[in-house]
Order: sequence, then structure tokens, then C-alpha cells
Amino acid sequence: MAGGGSDPNARYKATWHIGSWGNPYEGGGRPGKGVVTYSLSPNRQRPMATFIAKGFWNVMRRSRNQVLFTIPPFLVAYGCMQWAIEKNEFYNSKTGRALFGDEE
Repeated sequence: MAGGGSDPNARYKATWHIGSWGNPYEGGGRPGKGVVTYSLSPNRQRPMATFIAKGFWNVMRRSRNQVLFTIPPFLVAYGCMQWAIEKNEFYNSKTGRALFGDEE
């Protein structure tokens, strides 16, 4: 019988307990081979700690620097959509159908 012990179906006997699922150090055993443990620094655990004092104004400053890159394209797109909507409504009105009804 390989491994010995009271269980005749056991093929080998574990020499140390690695703990329950998710907690390998629980049983007092050594960690498994290749196990890497990470921890988070205490000063990185409060990401919103200074948002009101510093973060909000930083967002405002960075947004102000991007206004000229974002607002004009949105205004052009809005103008094109308004023009297309008005043109479509005209083409589907009585007057538009009378003028352009035979064209397709």
C-alpha cells in the first residue's frame, strides 16, 4: 500500500495541509511552490480622499484645456443633424412632395 495510513484507497499521503480554498496559510502549513502574495499599501486604499480638495479642480483644469477640441465638432455635428432633420421634414411635407415627388 503506497503512502500508508488508514485509507486503503489513498495513493499518497500529504505531508502538510495548505489550508482551505482561498486561504493557503490557514492551517499553519507552508505556502505552495510558486505562490506569490500581494498587498496594497495603506496610503493607496483611499482613492477619493482628496477628491473635493484637489481632484475636482484638476478635472476642471484639464477639461478647460480640451474645450476647443471637443465643442466645435459637437456643434458642427448638431448643425448637420438639424439641417438633415429639417430637410427630411420638408421632403415629407405636402410642399416638398409637390416639388420633389416625381424625383427618386
